[in-house]
Order: sequence, then C-alpha cells, then structure tokens
Amino acid sequence: MFRRRALTLIEFVIIALVLGILAMVVVPQFSRAGDDPRLSSLRISLQWVRGQIELYRVQHGGRYPGAETFVRQLTGRTRPDGTPCDSPDEDCRCGPYLQAVPVNPYTMGSRVGAGPVGTSDWHYDPATGAFRANDHPDRTRY
Repeated sequence: MFRRRALTLIEFVIIALVLGILAMVVVPQFSRAGDDPRLSSLRISLQWVRGQIELYRVQHGGRYPGAETFVRQLTGRTRPDGTPCDSPDEDCRCGPYLQAVPVNPYTMGSRVGAGPVGTSDWHYDPATGAFRANDHPDRTRY
C-alpha cells in the first residue's frame, strides 16, 4: 500500500547546503555575543571622556585640563582660564563636564595618572589631551 521512500542524494545535498548557509549566518552572531562586555564599557567611557575633554578645550581657549587638576577641572566648575572654583561666582561659568571620572571596567578604579602602564586606571596627557586606559598594554590602543 504505502511505500516508504528515502531521501535522494540531491535532497540530502540541498538539506546540507541549507544547514551550512544557516550555520554561516548564525554562528558569527553567537560568537560576537560573547565579546567582553567590559571592552564595550571601556570604549563607551573613553569616547565620553574624550568628548568632554574636547568641550573643555573649546571653552578654555584651546587649553586642555592640567595633569594635577584634571579631575577637579572636569568634575567641577572652572573659570575660562581653567582655574577651579571653590564657590560659584559670575566668572565661574564653565563646567562641570563629568559627574565623576568613570570606573575602568577592568580595574574597577578611576585613578587618573600620567605614568607607565599599570600605574593608574586611566592615562591622561595634558599636552595632547589624550585619554586612554592604562591598566594593560593591550588596551592602551583604545
């Protein structure tokens, strides 16, 4: 009555081809899903702080924040010459640019320094305004 039918070679090849194409589309999606979320957070923090440093520079006549006063100049109000203000007055009209220096997601700290890799969480160069991660040589390129 009913005859049982097996897959032909052509049908098998088509199924294998479809599964192969599906694997080529799906597997890269899952492999990217495993990217380090800390790296994404690091990149976002760097982009944000660099933008705020540039805003500071524009509002302060082309000068970047100082190395010793970096945190105070970006998290508080300043005068146009870059002097941090202790109390608000009419000259104290710039900033704040950041609520706080972001936490480096790899070190869980927010220390800013100008020393070699590993001496602080972030590295800041007041001559160029460059701001980067300072916890590991692999992340200094971001």
